[in-house]
Amino acid sequence: MQPQAITFPNGQAGPIVRFRAVWLTVLATVLVLAQAALAQARPESLAPLAEKVSPAVVNITTTTLVEGRTGPQGIVPEGSPFEDFFKEFQDRNRGDKDRPRRSTALGSGFVISEDGYVVTNNHVIDGADEIRIEFFDGDEMDAKVVGTDPKTDIALLKVEASQPLPFVSFGDSDTARVGDWVMAMGNPLGQGFSVSAGIVSARNRALSGTYDDYIQTDAAINRGNSGGPLFNMEGEVIGVNTAILSPNGGSIGIGFSMASNVVSKVVDQLKEFGETRRGWLGVRIQDVTEDVADAIGLTKPEGALVTDVPEGPAKEAGLEQRDVIMSFDGTEVKDTRELVKLVGNSAVGKTVRVVVFRDGGTKTLLVTLGRREDAERTVPAAMKGEEAAPEQKDILGMTLSAPTDDMRQELGLPEGIEGLVVTDVDQASQAFEKGLRAGDLITEAGQQKVTSVADLNARVAEAKEAGRKSLLLLIRRGGDPRFVALSLDDSE
Repeated sequence: MQPQAITFPNGQAGPIVRFRAVWLTVLATVLVLAQAALAQARPESLAPLAEKVSPAVVNITTTTLVEGRTGPQGIVPEGSPFEDFFKEFQDRNRGDKDRPRRSTALGSGFVISEDGYVVTNNHVIDGADEIRIEFFDGDEMDAKVVGTDPKTDIALLKVEASQPLPFVSFGDSDTARVGDWVMAMGNPLGQGFSVSAGIVSARNRALSGTYDDYIQTDAAINRGNSGGPLFNMEGEVIGVNTAILSPNGGSIGIGFSMASNVVSKVVDQLKEFGETRRGWLGVRIQDVTEDVADAIGLTKPEGALVTDVPEGPAKEAGLEQRDVIMSFDGTEVKDTRELVKLVGNSAVGKTVRVVVFRDGGTKTLLVTLGRREDAERTVPAAMKGEEAAPEQKDILGMTLSAPTDDMRQELGLPEGIEGLVVTDVDQASQAFEKGLRAGDLITEAGQQKVTSVADLNARVAEAKEAGRKSLLLLIRRGGDPRFVALSLDDSE
């Protein structure tokens, strides 16, 4: 039913009519403000921004001397009656193929200081004999490599200019939100200076590297854009265009830019030292899954589970295998990727507080970080012990046996190492789903060493008595340790 207008004897509108008028006025005001906000969020033109930052964006051409190809040798068997004929044919058609030739490649970059420091991708200049920088106004200069970091695919170059150069500054990539407008600049497909615009499609993407922190954008990025800047609407660099996801080599709207907060730290170290100097904790780690958390008594699957502690800073500070690192230098650790980034971004020689979960409680340790680049990963010496008598039994979906001399030789196990060898895995079991295979060595169960099937059965019984749903195993394969939590249902 529609509300009826009520008119009073004095001719004035009733309260319902007045309410409608006020509501319409408010709605019109909101629409006007929304249109103004949208117009402000998406400027009519990006030309002012492009004009502002273009002088600091550069094209990069690299030249590499490539050895000549000798081509296939011995088309016919030696001694064949056709040997002389084909040799003459090869000599006549080889031409200049045996001579060294120059190969060129194109990329992009940007100037970050008036004295001529230029940032680009490492893969743009990797192996180059000559690097030529072309500026927006057409000037060209030779550049030299100051330093590179293959882990983040960043390179720092330097040109010697007779006058101060226009440059751009890094912005805070952590403030970039999904949906924010961005602009990419570079030299796509060798076409010269080009601008494309889009939005931030996603954050914190990881491709393949340990220190990956990519901003995903739908701004068109093609071959030749590598090393170019990704700008926010304030003209700050929030990313370095590095990679695209494409089935045909062209842009399909999925591009990746290494976040500026990663790049700026790398650039500072390259400028100061000519190389990176990342912190090193000295542990091997894996993520804490829900079943692992249940097996060790954690309330939620967070932190980084320590699988091994070789000689290094962590061992000197007292970290132990099975510790779960919950906090590093005051920052909560959610998973292994975050811990690696936190440690890598820390200064070499810095003493940090590391909070670990151990034996149902937390413990704080002080660790003085080493340098990752200098770290030598050592394999702990094999534990000494008597060899258990051979035995074999099916448990938790696996067929297990104490290691015999033949097994040690076949699997390359160090002499005297303790544990149970997996000789077979039921493909229908959870153990198979979790990746256990024949040849794996189980050294611990329930955070205690196992040397026999009887030990493992005892650990299973203890876990069930404690109300655990799963049992945590320490597995070694090829010398590398890994924790796996198996459901106790498979023990029936």
